[in-house]
Amino acid sequence: MPTTHPTAVVTGGTGGMGLATARLMGHDHRIVLADLDRTRLDDAVRELAVAGAEAIGVVCDITDKASVEQLFQRAESDGSHVRAVVHAAGISPHMGTAERIARINATGTVNIARAFLARAANGDALVNVASTAGHSIPQLLVPFHAFRLAEQRPDDFEKAIVGRAKFAGRKLKPGLAYAISKNFVHWYSRYLAAEFGERGARVVSVSPGSFDTAMGRLEENHGAGDLVKSAAIKRFGKPEEVAAVLAFCASEAPGYLTGVDILVDGGTKAGKEFAKARKRAS
Repeated sequence: MPTTHPTAVVTGGTGGMGLATARLMGHDHRIVLADLDRTRLDDAVRELAVAGAEAIGVVCDITDKASVEQLFQRAESDGSHVRAVVHAAGISPHMGTAERIARINATGTVNIARAFLARAANGDALVNVASTAGHSIPQLLVPFHAFRLAEQRPDDFEKAIVGRAKFAGRKLKPGLAYAISKNFVHWYSRYLAAEFGERGARVVSVSPGSFDTAMGRLEENHGAGDLVKSAAIKRFGKPEEVAAVLAFCASEAPGYLTGVDILVDGGTKAGKEFAKARKRAS
């Protein structure tokens, strides 16, 4: 029997932001969590069940097109329509090499977006989780020329990201690759807006700042903590706070919101922008 609720797919669904978003969306969606770790998926599904949400977990490698297609087929297997996707899967600079970061954060986003676009319909929404790092990178360091290679020539696309990241030196190379990959998520979400719009669907990106998640704390002493010092709200964000934004963007309520990035950084960008002016004024 088909479920009575539409389906929402949450990639990276066992992580802090992903699981918090699934909890919120579980009130009116059947949830399909995607992750690489079966044990973590089973634990997350049990947690959602306790909260009253209908959920299943699917092991998925977002860098593998076939695995991504199987994820969506599994999500549709009971006759349900996938109405929303929150793409929260990704890795931070201290979780992998520049090559791995480019493949997971950038090419993985392409694979998820294309699989969803092929079946998207009126009222559907894709929300890509980006990062404030994508806003902070100097534009001269972004290989925009390679972004259009992402769909047809992913190997060359990834090599371009890694090649540009070498400018930062060996130690900072993963960090620059991360920033470029998230800048790509901003660009790609804008790029896809017209194609999604032709189907009556939407696509946005959301850029978290420093959040109190396992990934966020991993980067605390490698830039995330310094960002908090510049923020208007001087603390790490709570997963539930960004989840509220992700769930709203994925809902049917903001039906005219598409092709943009939403910055959820506690005022970090604003703080940095006006800090020098305040010092001069004082």
